[in-house]
Amino acid sequence: MEQTKGYIYGINGPVVKIKGSAKFSMQEMVYVGNKRLIGEVIGVTSDAAVVQVYEDTTGLMLDEPVVGTGSPLCITLGPGILSNIFDGIERPLKDIREYFGSFIGAGVEFKSLDDKKKWQAEFVVPEGSDVKGGDIIAKVQETSLIEHRIMVPPGISGKLLWVAGNGSYTINEPIARVQTESGEHEITMAQKWPIKTERPSKERMPISRPLITGQRIMDTMFMLAKGGAAAIPGGFGTGKTMNQHQIAKWCDADIIVYIGCGERGNEMTQVLEEFSELIDPKSNRPLLDRTVLIANTSNMPVAAREASIYTGITIAEYYRDMGYHVALMADSTSRWAEALREISGRLEEMPAEEGFPAYLASRLSAFYERAGYFCNLNGTEGSVSVIGAVSPQGGDFSEPVTQNTKRFIRCFWALDKSLAYARHYPAINWLNSYSGYTDDLESWYAENVSPDFMKKRGELMAILQEESNLMEIVKLIGADVLPEGQKATLEVARVIRLGFLQQNAFHKDDTYVPMEKQNKMIDTILLYNRRMKDLVARGVPVSLVAKTGIADEIVKMKYNIPNDDLSPFLALCTRIDTAFDNVIRENNS
Repeated sequence: MEQTKGYIYGINGPVVKIKGSAKFSMQEMVYVGNKRLIGEVIGVTSDAAVVQVYEDTTGLMLDEPVVGTGSPLCITLGPGILSNIFDGIERPLKDIREYFGSFIGAGVEFKSLDDKKKWQAEFVVPEGSDVKGGDIIAKVQETSLIEHRIMVPPGISGKLLWVAGNGSYTINEPIARVQTESGEHEITMAQKWPIKTERPSKERMPISRPLITGQRIMDTMFMLAKGGAAAIPGGFGTGKTMNQHQIAKWCDADIIVYIGCGERGNEMTQVLEEFSELIDPKSNRPLLDRTVLIANTSNMPVAAREASIYTGITIAEYYRDMGYHVALMADSTSRWAEALREISGRLEEMPAEEGFPAYLASRLSAFYERAGYFCNLNGTEGSVSVIGAVSPQGGDFSEPVTQNTKRFIRCFWALDKSLAYARHYPAINWLNSYSGYTDDLESWYAENVSPDFMKKRGELMAILQEESNLMEIVKLIGADVLPEGQKATLEVARVIRLGFLQQNAFHKDDTYVPMEKQNKMIDTILLYNRRMKDLVARGVPVSLVAKTGIADEIVKMKYNIPNDDLSPFLALCTRIDTAFDNVIRENNS
């Protein structure tokens, strides 16, 4: 039962100090002031406590009461999450807009999920069965694409005394009773979970499968594993949000959780509008049917920006527990870190590098460590893949958020401003990016794509690296003085950049490219490379190849060869061989 435990004696933006608070506990959720603003205890002393408030504190006054709830900040998990748009503390933005209008007010409680809507439940476990935390007892068709599996909450185990039977129920109606050692426990479709506590699993499994995105530079050059963590750092205008849109639309995850954390309001509006219009290419249904959107713009309360990250990852873990593969996009973790910095400054904590708190690294670590491939409590397998955008000021990757993020992720997609301004998309710099998952995924690619796939990838990377080294010379003395072998390397690297790494998100065959076609494209480029080396070995000038136009044909293969019919690759390879044979014949004559 709620009790008034303290009174406000200091207000500094979202940080509120409370006296008479000896019984408050760390991370306890509290209601602050007469408006009952939602807050969380972040500091406790013998006679005082410090609370960060997740709502606007304008108008809050000294000596207003603070009421404790006795539990940490929790969110509601159950049917109705998908297709919804929440703020940072899981309040539905549609309901907030109906109540307040265009701008969010403070002090009104909103139910996260619709508790009046009835869901058709089909029970899969009979009465009298022994159940434990995580076990699936019923199924609900949440959207046209996703079946919601009702699970026994973690920590509860015993005999299933009663089930309600197939029928329609609200999320708060009892649908089952379990006899535990401590007594009977009622189960509903909804369960509460503290957002800063990782949901339990049976075991963390080795990573062995890639998250296929259909984006060539991500799938072939710098692959991300299912259950892995990646970062997309880049300055303004380099395409962080666009890349995340492409991944959300095309990746082979079952559920998408998109967190707009501290981004500009107009950009977040564009995201929400675009997501609501996107059609899932796999099912031809709205993409929102398997998507959760969490919007926390830069003008919303700064403390809620921190909570939004944890709200998103908790929802992702909940669907992972059902046996789904979830991809979480956080855009951007830099704004989250800035929220930590602002609150730390108001708490008068000793600042570390660039004013960020000393615990920045541990907070980033705690977030990215919740990604993984798991064997769930119910024996199913699920994963949470985390893709965090980083927005370093001025595109400076040496700043603290980017550097600390690199310590906890194994896939780094470094966006490059010069590539973006040159209209090369995705603007991922192939020299500054890396993936630590190549060894883990080698066997999967060998079995499912090509036995020597990683070797071919290595050849492409070597050519691009050699081009980078040669460009230093070219800048000084020009390309004309280079030997023919180095000219050939520059030409093949150009074909790789334009024909393979560059991708058009608005072209029907290039927006998503299946792995089979990616592999054929690599084979074609490497054939071109071998014939170039053969040409050089015979003493034939590389410039003669340009007159054949075969390079442009290779570059355009991504448009000219459809995804569902790869037979033209054979004819293209034949034309390459013919073109080179003709060049050699003409040169010898």
